[in-house]
Amino acid sequence: MNWPLLQDPPTAEPAAWMGSFWLPPAASATTDAVDPIFYFLLYLTSFFFFLIIAVTFFFIVRYRKRSDNQKTSALHGNLPLEIAWSVIPAILLVVIFVWGFNGFMALHVPPGNSMDVRVTAQKWQWSFDYPKDGVSSTVLKVPAGQPVRLTMSAVDVLHSFYVPDFRIKADVIPNRYTVLWFQADRPGSHQVMCAEYCGRDHSRMLTKVEVVPEKEYRDWLAGQKKSGLSLVDLGKEIFAGKGGCKACHSVDGSRLVGPSVKGVYGKEETLADGRKITVDDEYIRKSLMNPMADIVATYPPAMPPYAGRLDDEEVNALIEYLKSLADQPKE
Repeated sequence: MNWPLLQDPPTAEPAAWMGSFWLPPAASATTDAVDPIFYFLLYLTSFFFFLIIAVTFFFIVRYRKRSDNQKTSALHGNLPLEIAWSVIPAILLVVIFVWGFNGFMALHVPPGNSMDVRVTAQKWQWSFDYPKDGVSSTVLKVPAGQPVRLTMSAVDVLHSFYVPDFRIKADVIPNRYTVLWFQADRPGSHQVMCAEYCGRDHSRMLTKVEVVPEKEYRDWLAGQKKSGLSLVDLGKEIFAGKGGCKACHSVDGSRLVGPSVKGVYGKEETLADGRKITVDDEYIRKSLMNPMADIVATYPPAMPPYAGRLDDEEVNALIEYLKSLADQPKE
């Protein structure tokens, strides 16, 4: 899958529920832990809001000052009333706490038969790895009716994985793992957003959860494993997808966070320490595995390391893709 350039980034598709007073239609078993308590709190707070407003207006009218000579009546405590407005809220708070804690545990303890997917966040995209199948994707595709455990981490800054239709959201943090799960029983497409401000294109850090029938999912897995892509085409997909390279490196010569890769292969670069180096296979591999070693002059040391994230075939594919850009005016 090719992600668009940053000047034409993805946008969220408008959904029927957007702008509605109510939650989106429930699309996962995890909504059972959220929707009932949400609506309970909504109706409870609405009831007390209107009750307090009504009583306030009643007191304003009933006990308004009727003449300049009128004196305020003597006030005495009302023990039953004071007990009632202390005990009833306390009981409600205990109920809400127990209910909310059980819901929290239900959202963060996946079923034992869950399918594992690793989620990696970086500015400004999501990538999904299926460790048992050796497949990576920038769209989360899962079979209907299957619990899915998401083990999430970030490579740069704090992000937040949020799927409104599933009522799941959790921070995705560098050097730590957070876990969520969901189970969507019906095929469909669901929006994924980043709910934590992470930089310039935070609002466009979007992808989809595609829920498909079991057979379609198996066919998709087989296709991913046997795509038959050339190294150049595979490198192009990694550059735009799993590698996240397009977030910082343009292919048209424009300056972004990092140097443009247009015509970079074979070029002599001046490094921050004054040394000059030729961009070849070894330099590209070293820059991927240890990007702080040879930083190009005038650019910040902002690139995350890819050691352990890209295997040898993927590194080779990226190198071949950069080679292919050397003689092209633009992508």
